[in-house]
Amino acid sequence: MHMKPLPIETVFTLPSLIPTWPPGEGFASGTIDLGGLQVCQVSSFTEVWSTRAGGPGNSGATFFEPSETPQGFFMLGFYAQPYNKPLRGWVLAGKDISNDSSGGALKRPIDYTLVWNSESLKIKQDGKGYFWLPMPPDGYEPIGLIVTNLPVKPSLDKIRVVRSNFTETCQNNSWIWGPKRKNNPRGFGIYSVRPVNRGTKALGVSTGTFMVQNSGNEEADSISLACLKNAKSCFLSCMPNLNQIKALVQAYSPYIYFHPSEKYLPSSVNWFFENGARLHHKRKDSVGSVKADDSDSIGVEAGGSNLPQSGSDDGTFWLDLPVDKAAKKSVKKGDLDEAEAYLHVKPMFGATFTDITIWLFYPFNGPVKIKLCGLIGIPLRKLGRHVGDWEHLTLRVSNFNGELTSVYFSQHSKGKWVDVSELEFQDKNKFVTYASLHGHAFYHKSGDEMQWKCGIGESNATSKSEMVTDTGESYRIVAAKHLGHVVDEPPWLNYKRKWGPQISCVSEKLKGAIQNVVKIPNEVFGEEGPLGPKMKGNWSGDEDTYDDEE
Repeated sequence: MHMKPLPIETVFTLPSLIPTWPPGEGFASGTIDLGGLQVCQVSSFTEVWSTRAGGPGNSGATFFEPSETPQGFFMLGFYAQPYNKPLRGWVLAGKDISNDSSGGALKRPIDYTLVWNSESLKIKQDGKGYFWLPMPPDGYEPIGLIVTNLPVKPSLDKIRVVRSNFTETCQNNSWIWGPKRKNNPRGFGIYSVRPVNRGTKALGVSTGTFMVQNSGNEEADSISLACLKNAKSCFLSCMPNLNQIKALVQAYSPYIYFHPSEKYLPSSVNWFFENGARLHHKRKDSVGSVKADDSDSIGVEAGGSNLPQSGSDDGTFWLDLPVDKAAKKSVKKGDLDEAEAYLHVKPMFGATFTDITIWLFYPFNGPVKIKLCGLIGIPLRKLGRHVGDWEHLTLRVSNFNGELTSVYFSQHSKGKWVDVSELEFQDKNKFVTYASLHGHAFYHKSGDEMQWKCGIGESNATSKSEMVTDTGESYRIVAAKHLGHVVDEPPWLNYKRKWGPQISCVSEKLKGAIQNVVKIPNEVFGEEGPLGPKMKGNWSGDEDTYDDEE
């Protein structure tokens, strides 16, 4: 009988071949020069050791040696991933092009330390696994570990360590594997690694390797792994140019499906302005206090040219819906035919990756449906509503080859990175995104997701419908700083105030009574418009290095 291959025995590939990108300087050339250390991604592997239990979902893990490393390049570490997923990953290999006679960018280790082995592990495993940490000479750092299936030290020629000026501090990221606690008294665990400092100006480079946390081995704990660093003076040279960005958008831009019952759809920012949006302004008195009387308001000009471009959010300016009741009702609904995606293109991991953040604007965010302490869902007519809703997705693309690797789905105040292998594809390499009913949080699969916070759960219902937008059909690149003045930022992008008013929907007395029973976040009790995309923490940082306040 033909046996279906296990997930790890299959290799994930995108549904369609990666296209040939328009010509440019360094993007998708296969290698990146970090200033004397040339690196490439290796995604061909040979399995060394596997375990069938432990780790997330008790799924086990597999450990791989990089294979087919290009001539002149050296391995920097092994690769690992959970056993129950198709094989998809990479590690960096390095080549010394520094021409430094005093000390090259790469050297052989001087020895190895055995940091852990599976000999005493009483779980299903394919043989035994031995984890070796390279011991570097002075001035050098190890980037990854070696795994063997025999208790014999690897050859010193097998791996290279990296000169310290090409390295940065790293930290553990996602949990890959570890035995169950009862079989794991020393706290052993395998984690992927990433640079500690991440953002548009950070130079740390992700290596694709893994680290061991093993509190029972003091000698191993005294030596930590490092990430790489882009030490090249013009480190942005591998970022995509304008034509390449446009090609990336056409290749990967998602379809966004809205719930069949959705009443509040996106629009373009200019549609919102043209259909009666108002800019409100409260004056300050002589001592700097904001007056409590009614605000002045004016219509917003095309592109937001009359929006304030300086100052900070001090509560004196905000946007709101039209004054006319009929117009207000109409604008709340948005206009899907007029919707436009706004793209922010930025470097990540020392410009070895490009993040393309896709922002959608909704004139209005609808009421939430909540559960209190796990009880039945309660639709609330007012709570959770606000004017001017901004939501986003972030596509992470490798600058080595232009391949989409993962997508960040923003979900209210948080979000989630999803590996490309878990996405639902619809048209070649274009994937599907689901926007939740009224709240517009983004998910990679349909259903009813619950998001819990402080004893309250917000229901996020998602489903396909005839209401769908292809973000690659109508989009505008609003920011790509590495391109200089090629991209003009619209005036509304530099508006640093709220996109909606702040309104209390519940009296302080009722709010106090409810919070005596269950702790509910303050934002649920009223309406408060968000700040625009450029005011969010992810504008210059990584997605998970800040608390978004959308």
